[in-house]
Amino acid sequence: MTTQIEVVGRVSGRRRWTVEQKLAILRDAFGPEGSVRAACDRHEVGSGSIYTWRRQAMSGELAGVRPPALPAFSEVEIADPVVRDVALPVPPRCGQISIELPKGVRLTVDAMVDADALARVIAVLGR
Repeated sequence: MTTQIEVVGRVSGRRRWTVEQKLAILRDAFGPEGSVRAACDRHEVGSGSIYTWRRQAMSGELAGVRPPALPAFSEVEIADPVVRDVALPVPPRCGQISIELPKGVRLTVDAMVDADALARVIAVLGR
């Protein structure tokens, strides 16, 4: 009795593919008559690699062209406050009180302001 045994070997370890080889495998997998499963078997490559290469090829990363990274933050510059030599007068309205502190800060409050809250604000601004 004769028995025939077929040994199917896979490449062990990590393989390196050139860009041209990756593109050829992608054409085989996604071409007009292509099949990812058949390309995996023919080229002994995993389907995850094929889909990663496809994503990289579509973004240009496979050919070494990387799109410019979008900034996550924008630079902001805070300008010094404009100091006016002449303070513009605020015409008082009915029921309003204008308070000008020694540092040039002007507060305008109405007659319904909480006196304790106003005292705390003035204390902080007067420092």
